[in-house]
Amino acid sequence: MSTVVSVIGAGLAGCEAAWKLAQEGINVRLYEMKPEKFSPAHSYSGFAELVCSNSLKAARLESAAGLLKYEMEMLGSVTVPCAKENSVEAGGALAVDREKFSDSVTAEIRSNPLIEVVQQEVTELPDGIVIIATGPLTSGEMAERIRELCGEGLSFYDAAAPVVEFDSLDMDKVFFASRYDRGDADYINCPMNKEEYLAFYESLVSAERVQLRDFETHPFSVYEGCMPVEVLASRGVDTMRFGPLKPVGITDKRTGKRPYAVVQLRRENREGTLFNLVGFQTNLKFGEQKRVFSMIPGLENAVFMRYGVMHRNTFINSPELLNPDFSMKNRPEIYFAGQITGVEGYMESAASGIIAGIAAARKIKGLAPLELPPETMTGALSRYISDSFNSGKFQPMGANMGILPDIGRRIRDKKERYAAYSQRAVEALRHEMERIGYDNNC
Repeated sequence: MSTVVSVIGAGLAGCEAAWKLAQEGINVRLYEMKPEKFSPAHSYSGFAELVCSNSLKAARLESAAGLLKYEMEMLGSVTVPCAKENSVEAGGALAVDREKFSDSVTAEIRSNPLIEVVQQEVTELPDGIVIIATGPLTSGEMAERIRELCGEGLSFYDAAAPVVEFDSLDMDKVFFASRYDRGDADYINCPMNKEEYLAFYESLVSAERVQLRDFETHPFSVYEGCMPVEVLASRGVDTMRFGPLKPVGITDKRTGKRPYAVVQLRRENREGTLFNLVGFQTNLKFGEQKRVFSMIPGLENAVFMRYGVMHRNTFINSPELLNPDFSMKNRPEIYFAGQITGVEGYMESAASGIIAGIAAARKIKGLAPLELPPETMTGALSRYISDSFNSGKFQPMGANMGILPDIGRRIRDKKERYAAYSQRAVEALRHEMERIGYDNNC
């Protein structure tokens, strides 16, 4: 076919997008600024470079990460097979030799006759269909082009609070209510007495924090309202009680009195399966978040579906800007893919590239779109980033079982429950692929 699609960025998402387009017989021009120019976090010249951990998370199908990778393979991924070929021992996780993994993906991309690699920095959007997969450290001029496309819907810092699974909360210790009983009882309230609050405070201010990298400035120096909760706490023992833990307007339904302090949880998704800890953006290490935040009454056994983060991470307000296939609502010839869309994690970024690549290819060929079922992890992620419910409060999200629709029956055993979710997802994706006659060319 004569159409050439431009893919900007040869990270995980860009490589997957280019690969899927080529599998569909579409010519691709893949732009990558390395080795001419490196971002502050990159150092290896190969494609699909893993910057932080070398782990791609759990391998077993009965996990969110494992299910995501399984679906990606069903859809014809290039990165998952390369990861398996270059895996290293990591217990139940799929971890890789970084350089060998990168070399493997690079070789696959470069050897594909339909993919032309252009090693230069892109400062202006190419004409025609474009997939932008420039990552969370998008360079200055390209970031300006994205800002022109997205207006105010571009963020430069990821300041997200932890998210917990509703079913894991101890409802005997918490209660639904809004401050001063205004509106619906939309918040879950975790009341603390003085002893509980002081113990929590001491653990919080002494907890171990993530060391920011050289190219990251402190986000809270940019915007006071995004201050990490542990920094706020360090300003004084009662500071949190006049901030996110203020008890004013809250009455404990069990005692009829105002608690000494209260942590509020707010609905994270439309279905009410996930709740975030209001005002708890944080730089604590993940293990410390689990330890300290589990001290909050009602969260002793909470399952954390996403930990809080505060770091440099360029992303767009996808619910306002993107369709579920990662195309722009007002510029359907432009797609986004990768972390810049608000999917969080290596494989989540790669999966978004697959979705964008398939969508663009099928649109070019005039074929029926692949409509990812909401029961699938890929479908749930694409819906999360495009759901208007999240507009105005959008924060990045990785694969987790909490974003899948309820299975409709009570399964108490967590392992069995997740296995049922995974089985349902695989069957739903297979049915959709059969419905449209989709061949992943694998």
